Amino acid sequence: MLSQRARYALRALVHLAGRTDSRPAAIADIAKAADAPRKFLEAILLELKRHHLLVSTRGRAGGYSLARSPAEINFADVIRALDGPLALAPCASKTAYRPCETCPTVEGCPIHPALVKARDAVAEVLEGWTLEKAAADPARALQGL
Repeated sequence: MLSQRARYALRALVHLAGRTDSRPAAIADIAKAADAPRKFLEAILLELKRHHLLVSTRGRAGGYSLARSPAEINFADVIRALDGPLALAPCASKTAYRPCETCPTVEGCPIHPALVKARDAVAEVLEGWTLEKAAADPARALQGL
């Protein structure tokens, strides 16, 4: 399930992707656009900065900007940064693989193929959905977030 942190992050990043002003955005403006509590969003934005999805500028005209172009940041990047792997179980993860504690072997597990297929389907959609695409049609892109 998508966490509230990831939802706020996606809303904030789509807002940044859709801005025409090249100056960094103030956190108050981002929080308002993302409909997110400012203090909670501050922690989220710092985490995104640590994952090199955002850059910050200090000072009076400071704020946050995307670290890369909106076409280069997809929803999967954001979700992985905040919520971890997209897979439902660690044995199906590409980015954080480890065997499940309760399975004797991955090869003999009857559940594993379905988990891998689910991970692949989710990854295909989320990796194909960029901030650029979402900013171009925010109403459609953010439905259900």
